[in-house]
Amino acid sequence: MTEKIVVGVTGASGSRRAVDWAAARAVARKQQLELINVVGGAVGMIGEGAVLQAAREAADELLREEAERIASDGLTVTTRIETGDPVHTLIDASKDAALLVIGSDYQGPGQGPARGSHGIRIAAASSSPVVVIPDFDITGERSGVVVAVDGSPVSESAIAFAAAEADRLGEPLTALIVWTPIAVPRNALMVMPQAYREGMEQSAREALSLSLAGLRSQYPGLEIEEAVAEGFPSVIINELAESAHLTVVGSRGHGAVRRFLLGSISHEVLQRLATVTAVVR
Repeated sequence: MTEKIVVGVTGASGSRRAVDWAAARAVARKQQLELINVVGGAVGMIGEGAVLQAAREAADELLREEAERIASDGLTVTTRIETGDPVHTLIDASKDAALLVIGSDYQGPGQGPARGSHGIRIAAASSSPVVVIPDFDITGERSGVVVAVDGSPVSESAIAFAAAEADRLGEPLTALIVWTPIAVPRNALMVMPQAYREGMEQSAREALSLSLAGLRSQYPGLEIEEAVAEGFPSVIINELAESAHLTVVGSRGHGAVRRFLLGSISHEVLQRLATVTAVVR
């Protein structure tokens, strides 16, 4: 695996935030940075050549300006212009990357969900972890890394990524597991048995402890908090993420068709980003 960070670059403000985040990480970890802009593919229309050439020239200027803006000692930046579909191009680029970074158009609570679906498709099919940067200021009094846990193999990969990031940043790690009871119709006469609720919570605690086994010995200086909550996972994940530097979730996308689909929880987290969010396969 290369130590290169790849960033999808556009003219949107969220893209600039993505470039800034990736550049800071590349400097901290001594990684190379590659900025990629994707120009729409040709369809063979008359006069298309001139339009395509103008688009490539504009893309070249954008990449040059971004590379100059983040230039610093110890940071190696390369740029690349591709023609075609942005989703497939960035997915292909992730095959040679340690990390793929993209911006989102989500501007924070109260602004509605993110409009674009490209980020969700890219995160589902990427060969590398994907970090999605929301389009609002994430500085300030934030602390820690939040990782969503569900006991699956993908969850283990997310934990490993989150722990490494928290240790690198010197920040605490919160490992969260959410249990959701069976929904009972409002007009149902039954009351949910206490034994059922206690069993669900205990099962969640055991799954969380098992998922974290050995993590403290691997990172002896890392502060790890175990969080167990009842409710809907994406809502609780983003509630914790509002005060965190980074959130990490797993993706279950795989196969010829499903590789473009995230699990519903990851999908919903990306729709309403509360902080920088990494999707790990």
